[in-house]
Amino acid sequence: MDKNKIIKAGKIAKEVKEYAKSIIKKDMLLLEIAELIETKIKELGGDIAFPVNLSINDIAAHYTPNNDDKTKAHGLLKIDIGIHVEGWIADTAFSIDLEDNEENKKLIEASSKALENATKVIKENTKLNEIGKTIQETIESFGFTPIINLSGHSLEQYDLHAGITIPNINNKQNTPIKQGLYAIEPFATSGNGKVYDGRPSGIYRLINNKNVRSPIARETLRLIEKEHDKLPFCSRWIIKKLGTKALFGLKQLEDNGNLHNYPQLMELSHKKVSQAENTILIEKEKIITTE
Repeated sequence: MDKNKIIKAGKIAKEVKEYAKSIIKKDMLLLEIAELIETKIKELGGDIAFPVNLSINDIAAHYTPNNDDKTKAHGLLKIDIGIHVEGWIADTAFSIDLEDNEENKKLIEASSKALENATKVIKENTKLNEIGKTIQETIESFGFTPIINLSGHSLEQYDLHAGITIPNINNKQNTPIKQGLYAIEPFATSGNGKVYDGRPSGIYRLINNKNVRSPIARETLRLIEKEHDKLPFCSRWIIKKLGTKALFGLKQLEDNGNLHNYPQLMELSHKKVSQAENTILIEKEKIITTE
């Protein structure tokens, strides 16, 4: 691991998070918010690890605006931001209430406090179920439910989900945490605590470089290989480079098995969801890189 690059990515993430909090207002276009945040990442010397997620109310994750999206910021908005420096990732998220709504505020407090408590618990040799138990008990103390089929995760260079999952419930898994880089990511809901796969998000990841016949699909694939080979990207980025014809290329690549299109993750009972997330470097000591 490159500690210096990990720390740099976290510092940029912290600055971008504060910038995002300062600019987001009710009824701003999500497209404007995403583009401002992604521009700020680059201005600060970082690269974008994944498209900014701007998920409202019962959408728990994986909503990023498309190229002509007219959706406006409202309700309980989750902002999930990823920065990398030469592949070393900082992953962080927060939620904001745009309605002056008491339930929204309480949900935000629940996921934020769960993150805070889990961060205190995690260190080398902490068991995974101890972290999950802390998150679950904290969220339930507010009268809410953790999302049981979403989790935190380990991070490696150019790899957002590197194999270890950090549960948001006590799942009885007593695997100890080893030295490494981790994202803790509690989700709290007033619903039943599960998500299902909704509509396609327009967030993709390249999973196969196999040949495709269509010229536009081949052109799209070449661009993806050049600029987004290992990390997620979105349709609006490709359209900016190739125009709207890229939508056909993306569809053909998906049909050909080259791309995975991430679904939006919806709360099963369509109740609101809040999210909080930080990235933590575990060595003999721990560093919260994004705080």
